[in-house]
Amino acid sequence: MTANDLVGQVMAQLGVGEDQAKGGAGLLLKLAREKLGGDFAEVTKVVPDVQGLIDSAPETGGMGKLVGRLAGTLGGAKAGGLGGLADLAGGFSKLKLDPGMIEKYAGVILSFVKSKGGPAVMQILSKVLKGGGAAS
Repeated sequence: MTANDLVGQVMAQLGVGEDQAKGGAGLLLKLAREKLGGDFAEVTKVVPDVQGLIDSAPETGGMGKLVGRLAGTLGGAKAGGLGGLADLAGGFSKLKLDPGMIEKYAGVILSFVKSKGGPAVMQILSKVLKGGGAAS
């Protein structure tokens, strides 16, 4: 399976264009790579050319780091996750996508990864894309 298969599913399920599908998926996968570290290797086994998607993600300008530091200072470690969400929202806006689509993208990506790599790989990715990451 390739990243193009994932892009095709995002386009079909969410009704977005190819650049929006690539960029949005790339934003989420970039966040996952940053948060998961070595565990992200399991995701790359399922989507081998994931780096191409990450490269197609728009630059977010690092606003999320500032928001994350500020939120972490004010609200503890859990609030620090807001930085990643701010970066995602900014990136989605650059793609002319509503930031409300982040959760929908996360759902398509998790479903794709589960179908190709099984529940164990999906569980790794869901640590970032559900609950404590993009979709919360």
